[in-house]
Amino acid sequence: MSSTDPIIREIQTEDNPKIAEAIRAVLIEMGVPKVGTAYEDASLDMMTETYNADRKAYFVVEENEAIYGGAGISPLDNFEGNVCELQKMYFMPQIRGRGLGAKMMDKCLQFAKDAGFDQCYLETMPYMDDARKLYRKVGFTALEAPMGDTGHYNCSVWMIKNL
Repeated sequence: MSSTDPIIREIQTEDNPKIAEAIRAVLIEMGVPKVGTAYEDASLDMMTETYNADRKAYFVVEENEAIYGGAGISPLDNFEGNVCELQKMYFMPQIRGRGLGAKMMDKCLQFAKDAGFDQCYLETMPYMDDARKLYRKVGFTALEAPMGDTGHYNCSVWMIKNL
């Protein structure tokens, strides 16, 4: 079987178990708590259904028929205002360092702009240095406190970007 370049595309139903497995593997690798983070989100096992709604999208990175990561955009939960959230952006080690994070970020932020959001919010962990570098590079700035209520009380870094 020949190798193909990775592609970023919208999630499909058959991707659900693959992306759930990839995200949980990255969270375990990073030592993220299993409570108060994306690890325990019920949506992790039904990502296609979760993001199949107005102003929502989830994109996956596929290479050689395997799913190695993804990221999504959704309106920010429990918040009054035209703000979306960058959600569940995780990549397995096999595809890191290949510029796919920047490509995924472009895809997500373009979707957010096209969907008419004014700002994009995200939450992360303080020790996810590479992720925070990427977020800063594309224009996210630090916030002093969380916005909305995502239920991810163990995520202690909050950032925002004007679209």
